[in-house]
Amino acid sequence: MAAEARNSSIRLAALNVVTDWTLKELDLDKLLQVLLERARELLVVDTATVLLVDRGGTQLVARATSGFEEEVFQGVRIPVGKGFAGSVAQRREPVQIERVDESTVVNPLLWEHGLRVLLGVPMIAEGEMIGVVHVGSTTVRVFTDEEVEALQLIADRLAVAVYVDRTRFERAAASMLQESLLPARLPVTEGWGLAARYVAGAESGVGGDWYDVFKLPDGRIGVVIGDVAGSGLKAAVVMGRLRSALRAYALDYSDPAEVLAKLDRKASHFEHETMATVAYAVIDTTTHRMSLAVAGHLPPVLAVPGEQARFTTAPVGPPIGFDLGSAGRRSTEVEVPPGALVVLYTDGLVERRGEDLDAGLERLRLAVTPTGAEAACAQVMATMVGDRPATDDIALVAIRHTA
Repeated sequence: MAAEARNSSIRLAALNVVTDWTLKELDLDKLLQVLLERARELLVVDTATVLLVDRGGTQLVARATSGFEEEVFQGVRIPVGKGFAGSVAQRREPVQIERVDESTVVNPLLWEHGLRVLLGVPMIAEGEMIGVVHVGSTTVRVFTDEEVEALQLIADRLAVAVYVDRTRFERAAASMLQESLLPARLPVTEGWGLAARYVAGAESGVGGDWYDVFKLPDGRIGVVIGDVAGSGLKAAVVMGRLRSALRAYALDYSDPAEVLAKLDRKASHFEHETMATVAYAVIDTTTHRMSLAVAGHLPPVLAVPGEQARFTTAPVGPPIGFDLGSAGRRSTEVEVPPGALVVLYTDGLVERRGEDLDAGLERLRLAVTPTGAEAACAQVMATMVGDRPATDDIALVAIRHTA
């Protein structure tokens, strides 16, 4: 009866710990510390530690501890799938061991401090592996099912807190990164007007859409529109690296197709599991011609005075990444006479849930008229977005030959 009463009290105490309303007032670091200390008291153990999965998802990094602070101070890292903590993360279930040495534990600090038993449980939120919470004792004991359940309750509470904190941080960081990488001002070139728009998706948040406009030698203008698959900080970081690489290649190679081929090689080698669509155009302000290469992206719209707006017929190569463009890429030449307008955009402008893509493209084509670049952006956004929030990122660039 005494054992049953203690188990019941442990379960109740754990519930009281995780539902304590005062925890809402704490920042993440303080919350981790408080809950680890309470876990030590509740389970009568000598140490309690939180290890979080790193950005790559391959290692556990000591983030907070109560008992053996050296784990955090020394930046302990445990490969997922290796040793005790790595096994908890890989199996996504509680693990208890009664032998703590180099054969069972990767971190030597644990057996050097004389721990005899360890109990670890996974931290999972929204189906995502967040990390591991483990406790240890220097005396031999067996953790009961109720104690395992109590530690799991605490781990679940911590997992949600870490997930929310990361999500909030990633959104803010992605937004700042996106804003820093978009051109602060578009280049001024006599005879050519430029305007652009960028709107983050209401559902996806900031992602990997980007546009770029820059001057090149010999009076040429480089114009880029791109979309990295995914959203959030990871997509924004990849976008930033692709943007910088494309600018560098643009200085060395005049053919847009060759620039995209180099970008594809770079992304395939360094940006694993990444895919992006890109359209890159080089406008020769002397000959009034645009050289265009497209990697899996939707075609730009060209509006010439006296004619119906049309989509350019550039050959569409495969997206960037996964060595998909190894068979070669091609450019096409497009005449941009005085008064003509070119509009480049990302798919968030034309895609709508429950609507055929062709309908969105046709709506865009009809909205593009050979007017000023700024007026064109305003007209396109009014027609395609109106008073409804965009569900996906939108990037838009308009180039008008005014001479």
